[in-house]
Amino acid sequence: MTDDAPTPDLVRLASAYSIATEYWSFFGDRVQVPASTLRAVLAAMGIDASTDAAISAALVAEEERVWRELLPASFVTRAGVGVLWVHVFDGHDVTVTVALEDGSERALTIPEQRPAARLVDGILRWRVEIPVPDDLPLGWHTVRAEQRPFGGGAEADRTASAPFVITPDRLGDPPARPGRTRGWGLMAQLYSVRSRASWGLGDFADLADLAAIAGERGADFLLINPVHAAEVTSPIEPSPYRPATRRFLAPLYVRPEDVREVAYLTPTERAVVEAARGPVAAMDDDADRIDRDAVWAAKRLGLDAIFAVPLTPSRRAELDAFAAREGQPLQDFALWCALEEHYLGRERPAEVDDIRSPLVAELRTRLADRVAFHVWLQWIADQQVADAQAAARAAGMAIGVMHDLAVGVHPQGSDAWSLREMYATGMAVGAPPDMYNQQGQTWNQPPWLPRALAEAGYAPLRDMIRTLLRHAGALRIDHVIGLFRLWWIPEGLSPAAGTYVRYDHEAMIGVLLLEAHRAGAVLIGEDLGNVEPWVREYLSARGVLGTSVLWFEREGDGFRPPEQYRRSLLATVNTHDLPPTAGYLADEHVALRARLGLLTRPVEEELADADAERASMLALLRERGLIGDEPGEAEVIEALNVLITASPAQLIGVALVDAVGERRAQNQPGTDREYPNWQIPLAGPDGRAVLLDDLVHNDRFDALTRAVDAHL
Repeated sequence: MTDDAPTPDLVRLASAYSIATEYWSFFGDRVQVPASTLRAVLAAMGIDASTDAAISAALVAEEERVWRELLPASFVTRAGVGVLWVHVFDGHDVTVTVALEDGSERALTIPEQRPAARLVDGILRWRVEIPVPDDLPLGWHTVRAEQRPFGGGAEADRTASAPFVITPDRLGDPPARPGRTRGWGLMAQLYSVRSRASWGLGDFADLADLAAIAGERGADFLLINPVHAAEVTSPIEPSPYRPATRRFLAPLYVRPEDVREVAYLTPTERAVVEAARGPVAAMDDDADRIDRDAVWAAKRLGLDAIFAVPLTPSRRAELDAFAAREGQPLQDFALWCALEEHYLGRERPAEVDDIRSPLVAELRTRLADRVAFHVWLQWIADQQVADAQAAARAAGMAIGVMHDLAVGVHPQGSDAWSLREMYATGMAVGAPPDMYNQQGQTWNQPPWLPRALAEAGYAPLRDMIRTLLRHAGALRIDHVIGLFRLWWIPEGLSPAAGTYVRYDHEAMIGVLLLEAHRAGAVLIGEDLGNVEPWVREYLSARGVLGTSVLWFEREGDGFRPPEQYRRSLLATVNTHDLPPTAGYLADEHVALRARLGLLTRPVEEELADADAERASMLALLRERGLIGDEPGEAEVIEALNVLITASPAQLIGVALVDAVGERRAQNQPGTDREYPNWQIPLAGPDGRAVLLDDLVHNDRFDALTRAVDAHL
């Protein structure tokens, strides 16, 4: 046993909290997790494991904890699946009822058998296991338990209630256009797709236009990057996968001129808006880089002027209804935005970090006008996303907008501030070492606490999904394995010193399915990389599509025939973490990594491997008659996209960058400031910006989309 090897009791305690004490590495090695890592993860969960005595006490407390509870903190299951346990004092009866969402009540049948008992706090407690009826309706219900002494009076001497959630067994197949059994769609980084009416960055109005263009060509969905809210002060985090909150939308994407109150601006006020837009609108033709800070500074000036316009009674009623529906979480997010503005360039008292502090309560009142502004912004963003989805459906899309859910949030963002009790402090989410990152990865995002989520009845997860699916037809879940397990890394340690923490995937996937079912939406899980095979089988059985990328579908020294792909898939040629196909064909990915010093082998070896991989793929395309002897770049890209239509995949995704011949990567993994990740505007093979206005006349776009549509 090494000096940092865990004791048997520490292993038992960690396992009780779903912390992996050993795991199989990407390289096939069995790794024992050090005791220091297990203690740090337990500490982040609020468990003292610093000494043997503390570990023993924590073990006893954990073993007795459940027995002290009359009901579990929350219960998420499928109708007719599993049992609800109740812990009842000896000599007592219990009654259990379910208050359904529709206001009715349902009494559950209590079995006479009590299979187990335990003496806790000097009281003998019996476990009662109640089978879940198979005829309970789907929904967010409440279970109530009342304990009474045998032969006692009417008054219960112990009561409890908890969320009781009945989820679908599985989702149905994705919808398709009449006469088809599956569909295809475009994939785009929204910020990069601009028009001549943009403010230097693609926005929700551009989303509506792009959806209409794609829908007219037969597309059924438009997958975009996460549009979660980021910072409201400079510098704005460019990565859409590291947002301030996953619950609310980024006002950065609002089109100011599409706000109804613009019609009531005075000439002077309108001039303010036009003057704000001028400098950033001039950047629409700039193919070099997106400047989020300049765009938001300009939009905020214009939106401030529009916000000052009094609302009509009907519009005021709409805003009030929106605010009431979103409740306290919206008020807290708006307050966070106001605080960020208030303390910009000023010293921030530590008391502000606590949402429950007296200072924050005082500032909530003092900054009420700015809080109201940010509530209004969310209302406007919600309306503009609704307009985009309406445009997608009007263009014939069977699904429409497909949002993307980031795996986590910024550690200094709104969610980490207002939902602090939901997150583990001193921990970061990441990935263990693999062949691509031999030191592992740290994503600098705090993980959700599994038990805190359960104690909250999974409401934070539910509310987040509801917001994203309110005006969308599908949701892609980035790193879906994070709903099963996450790699936790203690602060100050390397990624290799982390370990896995498991989550209640049945509950979390169940919540997603219930909200998707209610929204009539499709779910796609990004399950690339080191994912346990049973996870893919589980998701498929529940109607959650997986993800396939052509270049990762390998078989021996070549590529797997697309006919052998899974059916339950969103199949694509590439993804946002890979170079566009035109760049790949021209070895841009090798040249870029060489410039950035990211290669671990000589550049000649990298080029040789890339050439061999390309040759293998081109041979496959020739065998199928999809290309000629000397194909051009556009011909190869079209052939690759047609190739994946031969798969049984239920959805086919076409990258917009491939459709216009863009060569530059949107994101280069392994870099932060070395490369302008998530800041590359859409451009063509000539390096000039491609605007939405010109897309309908773009020959490459037209040829590729029509070819894919014709093969479905």
